[in-house]
Amino acid sequence: MRYWLMKSEPSECDIDDMASYPDKPLEWFGVRNYQARNFMKNDMNVGDLVFFWHSSCEKPGIYGIVEIIHKAHPDSTQFDSNSKYYDAKATISHPIWWCVDVKFVTKTIPFISIQQLRQHEELVNMQVLKKGNRLSITPITPEEWGYIINNLCLIKKK
Repeated sequence: MRYWLMKSEPSECDIDDMASYPDKPLEWFGVRNYQARNFMKNDMNVGDLVFFWHSSCEKPGIYGIVEIIHKAHPDSTQFDSNSKYYDAKATISHPIWWCVDVKFVTKTIPFISIQQLRQHEELVNMQVLKKGNRLSITPITPEEWGYIINNLCLIKKK
């Protein structure tokens, strides 16, 4: 099992949206960065756990946990000319963009802010804390995952 952090703008999808449909899979669509795409396509597996991060908002940080429930497949939005994620170069036979499906696991109580994460020496190497990081998907080490789960949050079950 691997651990990840995936960012979503709350206006697109927030943890409460996910919690409203706990058994409904969500296609993690719209990623248009090659490195983040490759994480999904090549490295993510069913059962991997993910910190759900709200980005581009007043209070960015970890709001919950989701689980990868389907391996990577072509992102359907790349083929939809009405989607803001449409890519005219992508074809069904040669897709460019990939995504995974996730499902809600739990909320973190309270949410964990970026400022809180920065206060812990054990988390200094987290990609999301590095200056200039803009990746929407980053790996989390088992040690970082365990530290956050055991020291920074309570877990609210479904």
